Amino acid sequence: MQRLETHVDTSSPTYRTYRERNLELAAELRDTLHRARHERPARALARLEEQHKLTVHARLDLLLDRGAPFLELMSLAANRHYDGEAPQALLVTGIGVVNGREVMVIANDSSLRGGAWYPITTRKIVRALQVALENRLPVVHLLDSGGANLHLQDEIYATAGKIFQQQCQLSAAAIPQLAVVFGYCTAGAAYTPTLCDQTIMVRERGAIFLAGPPLVRAATGEDVTTEELGGADMHTSVSGVADYAVDTEQEALALARDVVGIWARRPKADNGDRRTPEPPFYDPQELYGIIPDDVRKQFEMREVIARLVDGSLFQEFKPNYGDTMVCGWAYIWGFKVGILGNNGVIFSEAANKATTFMQLCDRDGIPLLFLHNVTGFMVGRAYERNGITKDGAKMLMVQANVTVPKISVLCHASQGAGNYAMAGRTWDPRLVYAWPNSRSSIMGPEQAADVLTQVRVAGMRRRGEAPTPAETDRIRGEVTEYFMKTYHSYYLTSDLRDDGLIDPTDTRNTLGMSLSAVLNAPIVRAPGGVLRI
Repeated sequence: MQRLETHVDTSSPTYRTYRERNLELAAELRDTLHRARHERPARALARLEEQHKLTVHARLDLLLDRGAPFLELMSLAANRHYDGEAPQALLVTGIGVVNGREVMVIANDSSLRGGAWYPITTRKIVRALQVALENRLPVVHLLDSGGANLHLQDEIYATAGKIFQQQCQLSAAAIPQLAVVFGYCTAGAAYTPTLCDQTIMVRERGAIFLAGPPLVRAATGEDVTTEELGGADMHTSVSGVADYAVDTEQEALALARDVVGIWARRPKADNGDRRTPEPPFYDPQELYGIIPDDVRKQFEMREVIARLVDGSLFQEFKPNYGDTMVCGWAYIWGFKVGILGNNGVIFSEAANKATTFMQLCDRDGIPLLFLHNVTGFMVGRAYERNGITKDGAKMLMVQANVTVPKISVLCHASQGAGNYAMAGRTWDPRLVYAWPNSRSSIMGPEQAADVLTQVRVAGMRRRGEAPTPAETDRIRGEVTEYFMKTYHSYYLTSDLRDDGLIDPTDTRNTLGMSLSAVLNAPIVRAPGGVLRI
């Protein structure tokens, strides 16, 4: 492999302008994450203390191995939804290390609204369990929720059942699950702990039942206490629903670590080519001055790769062909990866290069990393006659069917079918992240405003109306405002279109943890040969 050459002038006005803007975005992201994770009303924290409950992050501190990294996923879920009343969708999810084993953690945050489930909460749990299934990660459920927000029950009911199905699938795949019950698990939520292999309950606070005492009284006339109906001692000594009863949350988490410690260790998938990690030769902090301050501006993706990969070493594939697609092999934290990065629009040559490169990586069991900076496939008469649709379809076909893990990072623009070709969310990458400067939608706001304004004005004229310039400007303004809102990185991450916004300078570490996680699942190498397209 050869060390990439850099052509970045860190003293240029453009570099300084970009750096200043991206430092602002990084600071905004840090502040937004801090508020979502930690800022709660004093009365909410006081209520937890009265109940002798720890915050969700205090629980995680006691559960996870000290000093080991925790890859939190979907950290800003619901932050642009529900008027901000459900930060993080009242749920923390992520991949951490417990007693030396990588696990998926799904932890309710009961500091607000009793940890009630919102529609995005159920979708976040479904996504976390999907990650666990695909990557064969054991799951630790930290349960403390008041149940579904009944005002939004129709949206919750439409997805909540998937959670229990996935738990059954985890069991069938021999992937361990542990439940630690800190609060009530009522109605459908009672199935989460009972579908786990082992369950720990905290006395006087944890409870599991299909209907609580008030509903039992209303339905049957029976008067029964919470502890008699579904408390820790009843379930561990009478029903057998749970396995361990403890007095405090601290005891529960210490016991959880012991339980996880007896789970079998599984070897990681290995393509036979692991190396000792080394830092990039070029400073990752320079990414702030490389990424433009507008998604309509272009940059060189090789400069990004040089600041992510071990030693800034990169073996490029077809370097002189299809130059709007950069393909090649590198190592990130010692893990070998095949990288596909965009330098803008995808032409036929770029699509064909990517198609062959993905086949090579699939044959050799090398995970794929997609770095998005794409406005879509090239359009126009000459390109259609040259077969751009056919070449794009070939790229989509191969990308959809590779057997190796795929990880995506939205570094800049990720528009239209270019997002699909580069393994965007709907094409099932194992994990997908976004930088705060990134934007993604079916097309850019300017193009969308032009198209939809023309369509609406034409419709008005067919009805015999004559739109004034002011009406045309109003229509254009409405369309632009909608697109500007819905293609923004914070809106997209709030709606779970990615697995988290990350600071560009944190990308290398995030990818290292991600590669370690995805290699818990075996890689089945693709049969057949490689087509030279």
